[in-house]
Amino acid sequence: METNDSAAEKDTGTAVEHLSFGKKTALRVSWEAWSFRIVGPHQVEVCNESYGYLKDDHKYTVGVEVRDGLAVPVECDCPADLYNDDYDCKHKVALATVGGPTVLNAAVNYESPAKETSSELETMADKLKADGGLPAEPRESQESDCDCSQLDGFPCFSCVLSGERTVPE
Repeated sequence: METNDSAAEKDTGTAVEHLSFGKKTALRVSWEAWSFRIVGPHQVEVCNESYGYLKDDHKYTVGVEVRDGLAVPVECDCPADLYNDDYDCKHKVALATVGGPTVLNAAVNYESPAKETSSELETMADKLKADGGLPAEPRESQESDCDCSQLDGFPCFSCVLSGERTVPE
């Protein structure tokens, strides 16, 4: 009977096998709620949702690297990972177990959005018009054919805009 060696070579295991962690970390990862967001090439933001309204204080960026053909979490900017060289932090373990290969591979395959060229950029003034119409353009001085006498000596809007009259103080 022949064996398929190529299939055995492709089976490189899981990302979890590349991490070093204890039972306490494994339990914490299984008990807590996690969310993941790709924030850049090879970068995943891991958030511990268990903290509720304080969850923003518990978001960390985990770096992902390809090792032996497998996407693996390799570094985290949390204090536990920065100061402990013996064990991997719970954020890396959560990414490997809860996020799994789908999130890890998405981080590896992520491409930064193409930057717009300066000719394509619009300012907010170009995008937003208060009345939904065209942006206001300065008026050129022109003779007004209005009769402001009906306004008890107060100038009409057209006369003020054209500069023919000013608003009395």
